[in-house]
Amino acid sequence: MKKKTQKLAKNGANGSLPEGEQFSLRLYVAGQTPKSLTAFANLKRLCDEHLPGQYRIEVVDLAKNPHLAQADQIIALPTLVRRLPEPIKRVVGDLSNSEKVIVGMDIRNLKAKSENP
Repeated sequence: MKKKTQKLAKNGANGSLPEGEQFSLRLYVAGQTPKSLTAFANLKRLCDEHLPGQYRIEVVDLAKNPHLAQADQIIALPTLVRRLPEPIKRVVGDLSNSEKVIVGMDIRNLKAKSENP
């Protein structure tokens, strides 16, 4: 997490979103703390399981660029922000509670809509 932001996962298409759409996720952290690293690992695992090839993760290190917190109104760390698809959603914490993340990011609802149009 040396740059102010890093794009760490690539796009693709695999069935739960309309073609060409993907989840745009931004993870706000404070350096490479154990909690930040755990949050990223948990997020990557959940995305690989539930959104294979349909997500993009951007990590924003607020220890190096605190002014970037204002755009998404970040008040606690780590915080995950789902920017796309809209509406914007937020989940705070190390993302170890998979069910909370899935519900908070509306992953289940979007998958259900695309499977039953």
